[in-house]
Amino acid sequence: MSRTKKIIAGVATGVVALVAADIVASLFLVNFALKPEHVSDRKALNTLLRRNPELRPWVDSLMASKHWHDTTAIISGQRQRCIFVTARQPSNKVAVLVHGYKNSGLQMLSQGAIYYNMGYNLVLPDLYAHGKSEGKEIQMGWNDRYYVMRWMAVANELFRGTHQQTQMVVHGVSMGAATTMAISGEKLPGYVKCLVEDCGYTSVHDEFAHELGDTALLGTKRPIPQFPILPTASLLCKWKYGWSFEEASMIDQVKKCKLPMLFIHGDNDDFVPSWMVKPLYQAKPQPKELYIAKGSKHAQSLIDHPQEYAARVKDFVEKYIH
Repeated sequence: MSRTKKIIAGVATGVVALVAADIVASLFLVNFALKPEHVSDRKALNTLLRRNPELRPWVDSLMASKHWHDTTAIISGQRQRCIFVTARQPSNKVAVLVHGYKNSGLQMLSQGAIYYNMGYNLVLPDLYAHGKSEGKEIQMGWNDRYYVMRWMAVANELFRGTHQQTQMVVHGVSMGAATTMAISGEKLPGYVKCLVEDCGYTSVHDEFAHELGDTALLGTKRPIPQFPILPTASLLCKWKYGWSFEEASMIDQVKKCKLPMLFIHGDNDDFVPSWMVKPLYQAKPQPKELYIAKGSKHAQSLIDHPQEYAARVKDFVEKYIH
């Protein structure tokens, strides 16, 4: 074999090896990041009550009461779970509470207590492939919007009572906040009055790009380069699950949202970095409000500032739901 042919063969072998390594790394990213984790109710409640021990008497009495309704339904061929909690007194006010990554609806009872004390009915869905909901992959809040909107329609019929329709707020944390923002860009029924997002990301692409650079999270000595792994992983996700990291853009969704939205973010968040709330807030048309929780890490704003958090939520929501 001539020297030129040997060089060409060597280069070709190297290229094939690099492409194979890229595909392997990208498959690992997709499978690792989107692998379902069906947290049990026991574990979810233990986590909730460890962080919020003051909620135990309320949660115990609520779960033993006639106000607690654990429901499942087949949505798009998959069994999905949602908990409905009726208010102390009949009311058409509804809070839809959307949980975060690898959590479950039960863990949103800390936010739920705020609304329950305001006289609201609660809707606590387990997102696709979370808790007791079936599913093949975590959807990072993107296609989750369709499942949550189905539960919202059920809640409207369940809780409207003698009124023509309910008055509904959607409140999400972390991936649930991303779900809330994904919902915000859709054509929504009139019963949705306002939205609250707490520490959501600008897009799935941006969040995964941030995580690839987080050596502590990944347990690596150096950041993993975004290119070519992230674009390839996005293509693989599109091929396997029908959506790409780039199209899952919450910032594009909030640009289309005309409903009032409260943005919440801790200024010490290094998981969904604090800077993400600024472009999201800027992209959202009025009406909107922003609450930056001093010193709070990811999804810790309510734990660190319970009275201020509750007051901010209450003041915002009461402007639009009466």
